[in-house]
Formats: sequence, structure tokens, C-alpha cells
Amino acid sequence: MISFHGTVLVTGASAGIGAACTRAFSAAGARLILVARREERLRALADELRSQHDTESRVLPLDVRDGAALDAAIGDLPEAWSSIDVLVNNAGLGRGLDPLHEGSPDDWEAMIDTNVKALLRLTRAVVPGMIERGRGHVVNLGSTAGHEVYPGGAVYCATKHAVRAITRGLRMDLLGTPVRVTSVDPGLVETEFSQVRFGGDEARAAKVYEGLQPLTAEDVADVVFFAATRPPHVNLDTVVMMPTAQASSLLVDRE
Repeated sequence: MISFHGTVLVTGASAGIGAACTRAFSAAGARLILVARREERLRALADELRSQHDTESRVLPLDVRDGAALDAAIGDLPEAWSSIDVLVNNAGLGRGLDPLHEGSPDDWEAMIDTNVKALLRLTRAVVPGMIERGRGHVVNLGSTAGHEVYPGGAVYCATKHAVRAITRGLRMDLLGTPVRVTSVDPGLVETEFSQVRFGGDEARAAKVYEGLQPLTAEDVADVVFFAATRPPHVNLDTVVMMPTAQASSLLVDRE
């Protein structure tokens, strides 16, 4: 088992890929800063990590769309917690699959604020310290939607294209420093994502994964952890991962 004894900040940590990432790093010996809206879930996760791996965790219950709260939470971290070694920008969501001309501006705002603006603010808050300390790694959770576009997904795909562009630009901006930047871009992953996208319609969400074996949150977390634990001279730039039964957003082999 690879060990990792740094400090890792994970957004969207209360469920899905975010929670799986915290468990992967916790098992390796890291300590965690857990960021998400649902405080009860975060505290339960922190208790779980402490019980299983004696992991130190700091819980930051906040909505990453609230820029002022986000800046304050990072700025107010005690000195012992402010030296963040890995930032996992995982918080993200999709809302609806309506054609663009019939879409909800509120849904657009939620996706843009969460998927793009929050990622930018976290990066801006954390990366200067990484440069100063001479070490650090930013891992952005992108999507295959950042490599293609599909009907009804114009705005969500636009946000993930933005994540891809931001990741590439950050990598260029950090050239000459030891700070690494990685984008992990999964296809179909069975999490709460589709339930959120369809407004809690569990039956409709289940159909997204029907007839195939999708990726799990743990599959994605495994890749995130692998990227973060390469030797310091190795930077995994972009990892695109899909279930074996998927070749693109619209090309899926279902039984």
C-alpha cells in the first residue's frame, strides 16, 4: 500500500467521488479537509475515517458557490492545516437535459457557479501556498463532457470544457514550479449525479446506468490517488476513463 502523509482538501466530499477520494487518501495516511454543504454527512464521514484509519479531518460545511464563505474558510484555516498538499476540485453537478432554448437559467447558474467559479476560487486560494512551499498538486474532476457535446447538455458540457481549458492553462502558468496539475475525466459513473440532474427522479436516474456496468466512485478515486502519488517529476496531465461498455457520451453498449 502506498503511503501519503500530506494534507488533502476535497470539495464535494460528502458523497460519491468526493467521499471515495477521502477514503482512498485516508487509508494511505493523509489527513483531510472535507468541504461540502451537508454538515451531518461530513461529520459522519470524519468519524468513519477516524474510526477506520485514525485520520485527522477538518470539516468545512459550506456551499462552494458562496465565494465569500469559501475565501473566508480557506483564509481562516489554522497554520497547521493551511499547508495543503493536494487540492481535489471535485464539487460539480449537472442540472436538466432540456434543449438550450428551453433550459432553466437558474440551472445554468448553478452549474457555472459550482463547476467553474468555485474551482477557480479554490485554485486561487490554495495554489499560491503550494508555490511558496515548493510542492503541491491540483486534481480537477473533469468529464468526457469536456471533450464532446451531446443534445441537451450544452451548458453542462460548456462548464466541463471550461474545466479542461482552465486545467491546461494552469499547467502552463505553473511551468517552472514543482506544482503539478491533473484532470481526471470520467464517463458514466454511478453516483448521485443523475439523481441531481433529474431533480430527484430516481427511476429516470437509474435508466442512465441500465444494462451496463458503469464506473464506481471508487474507480475514479483510485485514479485520483494514483495521479497524486506518482514521483514528483511525473505529472499525469489528463486521464480519460470510461466503462468498457462506453465509447463516447452517446455510444454505449447496453445488454
